[in-house]
Amino acid sequence: MIVQVYEIQDSWQAERCITLDVDHIGSVLLSQAQWRQPSVKEVIGLSAGTEVKNVLLPLFRDPETLARCLDYYSPHYVHLCDSITDRRSRPVGLEEVARFQHALKERFPQIGVMRTIPIPGPGMTKEFPAMEIARALESASDLFLIDSWLEEEPVKNFIGITGSPADWELSGELVRKSDTPVILAGGLSPENVFEALVKVCPYGADTCTHTNKVDQGGRAIRFQKDFKRVEEFVREVRRADRAIKAKVLLPSGRSG
Repeated sequence: MIVQVYEIQDSWQAERCITLDVDHIGSVLLSQAQWRQPSVKEVIGLSAGTEVKNVLLPLFRDPETLARCLDYYSPHYVHLCDSITDRRSRPVGLEEVARFQHALKERFPQIGVMRTIPIPGPGMTKEFPAMEIARALESASDLFLIDSWLEEEPVKNFIGITGSPADWELSGELVRKSDTPVILAGGLSPENVFEALVKVCPYGADTCTHTNKVDQGGRAIRFQKDFKRVEEFVREVRRADRAIKAKVLLPSGRSG
């Protein structure tokens, strides 16, 4: 079970992540106008010769700028998290999104495509088209990432960075039915990730907000990781992975 940590924007933080056994290091490009960030390129370069994978998340949609980014950074994965539902949770433009992702994979076959699948928080609604979205984009995606759906996103037109959990029951259903590996995100912390993973059994766990440093008011500080909490998060993911494997192996061990 892999651990993915986001908002790693400089080589010092990337080195700490590698030391702490993080599997995927996620970096964010905040602006189309300022897409060329040498510090992020250094982060990606640090993984050379290691088993660590780099993930690049652009907060813009322009295809040509994105292509220039992928040429410049050459990450292991590009993470696409643009909104694909309207405020009433109805899917929007899935055929166009699938065509775009297929074209991206054809142009950059060495780079995997990670696609965010939105899922609402607990109790918001049980009628949500997560599987419809997944089926439409499965052939154009190498990994899915579940993140929390809100009617209005903190970053307009992009899913994520809510600090709130997605519904784990709906998340588990997607994991079970999808042929594409699924990473669970959405409000995961050292305190809740073990419970979440044992319930959902995903391919991996993603953390951002709840492993960041906080200000005096308890609000997460963007792009500043609390590496004690990152270490705790990694430890809890590994513990959940062992628990899931033990649970899977137990019946056959008894029957043998």
